[in-house]
Amino acid sequence: MKVGLIGLGNIGKYILRKVNIDKCIPEAHIQAVFMHRKIKMKNIDVFESFDDFLQSDIDVIVEAANIKAIKNYGPDVLKAGKDLVIISVGAFVDELFEQKIYDLSKKYRSKVYLPSGAISGLDVIQAANNDRQLDKVTITTKKPASSLIDEPINQERVIYRGNAKEAIQLYPKNANVSIILSLAGLGTEQTKVQIIADPFITKNQHCIEAHGGFGQINLQIKNEPMPDNPKTSYLAALSLLSTLKNIHKTVNIV
Repeated sequence: MKVGLIGLGNIGKYILRKVNIDKCIPEAHIQAVFMHRKIKMKNIDVFESFDDFLQSDIDVIVEAANIKAIKNYGPDVLKAGKDLVIISVGAFVDELFEQKIYDLSKKYRSKVYLPSGAISGLDVIQAANNDRQLDKVTITTKKPASSLIDEPINQERVIYRGNAKEAIQLYPKNANVSIILSLAGLGTEQTKVQIIADPFITKNQHCIEAHGGFGQINLQIKNEPMPDNPKTSYLAALSLLSTLKNIHKTVNIV
């Protein structure tokens, strides 16, 4: 599997190291990277031109950049008949973009993969929703206060309460998990979101509650930061690596 990478931030560098150096996926190799500045990399082609990147010898393209990047380049990836892995799922709050991705994927027979990111339980949410057995989904995200607000506080403060559609627009760096949860379940308008600044925690925490005809679930996730970058969720990076591992498996746990 020949992989192309859009972006080389924290998660991009992690995937590059795990795939090309640690050989975590023996059948995969990152062949090309697209970024806006030219650097030299051993055994990897680095492109400043997206057209040249797209025409290079790659099968799967991983977006590891931001919402703007996936909205700019995602459609062209699918038109080129290449599979696409998207981590900036916040782009799907734009319903026109979401429909465009679905339509292009079908037309050009390209597959789109959305890693679960920094949360778990999406399989349960999706299974329950398939037979309309899902009535309510809520996600409460707690983050260290200093990462959300500038002023010091001495107790928890709810800084947002509403739905996923509005949350990603107001807090694009803090509500990505609510969008992937929405896509698996009731949609961005019906998925309830609460974001809390907590001065007493040092790690991001997510609580997912859902109930319906299937029963009820309550999931608690406490994310460790990446060892070499405290601003990035380790689970988000691991989720992307797992997605790449599973792409060409003949047997998958779903």
